[in-house]
Amino acid sequence: MTTATRIETATVAPARPRAVTAGLWTLQGLLALMFVAGSGLPKLFGEAYAVQIFDELGGGPWLRLFVGLAEVAGGIGLLVPRLAGLAATCLVVLMVGATGAQLFFLDVGYWYTPVIVGVLLAVVARVRRAEITALVSRA
Repeated sequence: MTTATRIETATVAPARPRAVTAGLWTLQGLLALMFVAGSGLPKLFGEAYAVQIFDELGGGPWLRLFVGLAEVAGGIGLLVPRLAGLAATCLVVLMVGATGAQLFFLDVGYWYTPVIVGVLLAVVARVRRAEITALVSRA
C-alpha cells in the first residue's frame, strides 16, 4: 500500500445510512444557526444581555468578544464537512466552560442549557470522529 493510497483512504468518510446523514446534517445546521445567530453575533454586537452576563463574570468585553468569535467560527465550522467534527469538539469544550460559568459564577438557573447543547455537539463529534482523525493526521 503506497502513501498516496493510505492518505486517500484516511480522508474518505465512512458510509452512513442516508437517514443518519440527513439527521446529522439537520442537527449540525440547527446547532450552527443557534451558535451564529442566537449566541455568537449578539455577543459580538454587544447586545445588552450578553454584556451584562460577561460583566457579572468579570471578564469584560475581551472575553465576550473572544467567546462570540469562537461561537461564530464554530457554528460556521459545523457547516463545513471536513471541519464539522473538529468544530463540534471545540464547541463541546466551550460548553463545558459555559456550564462552569453558569454553575459557579452566575446567578442564573440555566446551567442545563449548555449541558444539553454540549451533549448534542458530542454526538456530532462522535459520529464525525473519522473526519477529525483524518484532519489531525493531515496537520
